[in-house]
Amino acid sequence: MPGMGTPTEVSLTAAQIAHGGVHWEPVALGTVAPVATVPGQVIPNEDRTAQLGATVQGRVVAVRVRPGDRVTSGHILVTLQSPAAGAAQSDVTKAEAEVSSRRAQATYARSARERAERLLALKAIPRQDYDRAIADDELAGAALAQAEAELRRARSTAQQIGADASASGEIAIRSPFDGVVLARMAVPGTVVEAGTPLVVVTDPSSLWLSANAPEKLASLFRVGGRLRFTVPAYAADTFSARIEAVGAGLDPSTRTLAVRGLVATRDGRLKPEMLASVVVEAGNVAATPSVPEDAVQLLDGRSVVFAARPDGTGGAHFEPRTVELGPRSGGRVAITRGLVAGDLVVTRGALAVKAQIKKGAMAEMEM
Repeated sequence: MPGMGTPTEVSLTAAQIAHGGVHWEPVALGTVAPVATVPGQVIPNEDRTAQLGATVQGRVVAVRVRPGDRVTSGHILVTLQSPAAGAAQSDVTKAEAEVSSRRAQATYARSARERAERLLALKAIPRQDYDRAIADDELAGAALAQAEAELRRARSTAQQIGADASASGEIAIRSPFDGVVLARMAVPGTVVEAGTPLVVVTDPSSLWLSANAPEKLASLFRVGGRLRFTVPAYAADTFSARIEAVGAGLDPSTRTLAVRGLVATRDGRLKPEMLASVVVEAGNVAATPSVPEDAVQLLDGRSVVFAARPDGTGGAHFEPRTVELGPRSGGRVAITRGLVAGDLVVTRGALAVKAQIKKGAMAEMEM
């Protein structure tokens, strides 16, 4: 026997069925594509975003861009003044002078060696003078190679800190690619330490779509899949992204799966930090029983549908049947457990049947 408060079946007359607008029909098999809608956000593509900082300690002399400005590769964004730049340029100058001196010595030593070879062939000098000329030539070549290596190091150091194109001790912070200035933290006149963020540049033609999917929807997201999404600024338009990364695990605090899609945008309408509504669909769905969403009711914390057994006189018996729900699409919901094709279930007026069952359960409690 059912316990207190447990819903039981109920019988309705033809008049009650007509008054409640109750209608039932056989369950049919259909394909309901798994669809999920989750909140998301358009964010900068970190692979095409550069946060440029001070390469050495120095004073900000000039900031040549503002947020939103378009820049090209090599464009000077910020200029710094730093003793390190002067030292780097001095090292380059010294290294260049050393290379010039060593190259002259190497040229002289090579000429002396060639002259010694000719004189030795004529037996005009002793062998030891010729050997000395060879040794001097090799030493001069080694010294030149060492000086050229030091010049390369000095130039590389100057280039890394941005002082390679200045003879005045200034450092030029340049854009590494064509893009848009996303943020500017540099303030003229301030003294900054090495590593202090100055400017952020991003390529707006490539953005990321970030979303966090609930655990129950995690199976719908696969690398290489497509995401459709909308943004409030262009509510009538639908954009797309290709899934390029899916989290290896769930976030333990939110129980959500991180999903990231790549968005190619050429018209500039999408902007970083725009909120989005993300929709994902899965293909290759097997046929399963499905019912209208209104056919499913919540009864004592369970999802149920109402199975119908007509009595032949226009009335019918109705019994709640617990079901497990699958994906929803087009106003219908798939039933993964609890129904089979051909079962008669209430498709309209389920709320009226529920009310009668609850009424019957209350009557049992009062007995």
